[in-house]
This record gives sequence, C-alpha cells and structure tokens, in this order.
Amino acid sequence: MSNQQEWLYEIKPKGKLIDLNLKEIWRYRDLLVLFIKRDIITVYKQTILGPLWFLIQPLFTSVVFTLVFNEVAGIDNGIIPNFLFNLTGLTLWSYFKEALNATSNTFKSNAGLFGKVYFPRFIAPASKVLSGLFKFGIQILILVIFYCYYVFYKDVAIQPSVFLPLIILVIFIVILMAMGIGMILSAFTTKYRDLTILIGFGLNLLMYLSAVMYSLEAARDKLGEYYWAVEWNPLAHIIESYRSLWFDNLEIHWTGIYVGLGLGLVLFFIGLIVFNKTEKTFIDTV
Repeated sequence: MSNQQEWLYEIKPKGKLIDLNLKEIWRYRDLLVLFIKRDIITVYKQTILGPLWFLIQPLFTSVVFTLVFNEVAGIDNGIIPNFLFNLTGLTLWSYFKEALNATSNTFKSNAGLFGKVYFPRFIAPASKVLSGLFKFGIQILILVIFYCYYVFYKDVAIQPSVFLPLIILVIFIVILMAMGIGMILSAFTTKYRDLTILIGFGLNLLMYLSAVMYSLEAARDKLGEYYWAVEWNPLAHIIESYRSLWFDNLEIHWTGIYVGLGLGLVLFFIGLIVFNKTEKTFIDTV
C-alpha cells in the first residue's frame, strides 16, 4: 500500500508577488456567489424604503447638484439637460466610491471570518465589487429612463455616441482602479483604524475634483490657474470619457480611456501584491 496520498487542498506560504489563483477562486465560486447575495440582500434589510435607496440617493443628489452648480454657480452644459448631465456622472462616481470603500475595509470587516476558516481572501473584496454592479445596474436603468424622457417627451436633441458599448471598458477600468487603491489602503487600515475616517473624508473631497458635476472644459474656464487639480486627477478624465459615450455632442475623451486603462492595471497589480503580503500577518494587528 502506497504511503503517498493525494491532497485536495494544500495550504502553504505564497512565494509569488502577484498571486491571483484563478483556479482556486473558481473552485470557491459558490462562496463568491453566496457573498454577493449576502451583500445585496443585507444592505437595506430592516429598512423602511429598502432597495428604493438605490434610486433615492442619486436622484436627490443630482437635484442638489443641479440647483447649486448649474442654477447658482452658472455652469452651462449646452444642450444637455443639467439634471441628466449630473446624473450621468453620479452613477459612475457612486460605484467607484462604494467599491473603493468596501475594498479598503476588507481585512477589518472580515477579521473574524478570516481567522476561523480558509478560503481565497481575494473573494472578499471581489464580492463587494461585483455586488455593487447590481446597484450600479439599477442606477443605469434609471439613467436610461430619464434619458428617454428628455429625448421623446422633452424633445431634447441628444443621442448616445456610436461608441456607447465602450461603457463596459470604462466600468472595467473603474473596477481595476477601485480594487487596486482599495487593496492598498486595506493594508494600512489593519494598523491605523482612523485611516478609515480619512478615506471617507478624502472621497468626499475627491468627488469635487473628479468632474462629476461639471465638464473638464467648464473646469478649465472657471478654475483658471487651479485647473491643474482637476487635470491631474485621472478619475476626472475617466468620468469625462464615460459621459462622452452617453452624449454624441461631446468629444470622445480617448486619452482618458487609454491612460485610465494603463493606470488601472498598474494600480490593480500593485494592490494585489500589497494584499497578498498583508493577508499573511494582518490577523496579528487587526
């Protein structure tokens, strides 16, 4: 009788800097699906309005932005209705913000689970990002409804670009950036708890520098010598690229797409390196 035995799983130290074991993640795909369902169902459980918050938040924020930035500040978006312009930017920004927030809290929010059972740790942040696509999809649907309202009922002369399918690529870029930055920050939040507060505060400030409620052209005219704060923000160019796909009267921002994709890949792989290194020792510090 042979003394050798084939093991189903072998847990050993990771020797690679970049270790995204897709085969193992696929083996745990049922757990990934379970996490996604949990994140979708439990977010608004025991709330009065429930999933309606998916709609209320972007709609009310768009109304406020329209009143403050367009009516009071006088930002002109041409033939594009101001409300629709703001709602378009908010859909993508909201997804980026929530994906980054959730990913950056991976170790802190899953410390109890990570300390008891083994599974590929990458599943935890991946489930947050994928479950966020459900909410993002609902908000896209609301955007399409208002888009049709302005086109067919208000007779506004707007239409999507022929490159509209590239929205999938832009969303992929946002996922790469949110996960990359989030995984890097997750390593620091295991040691410095107050960093979580700083991340929330920083994201609120970043929104105003990310061309969510204005175009890059308007920022160039209004900010003058301070325009560099927006110009050097890659997220502003990504949101501008996303918006230009929805409105054919806006010039396609190809540079934002190319640079965003390259930067997203770099950030993701750096984040993966940091994430893999942190998961070995985080349980001693969290």
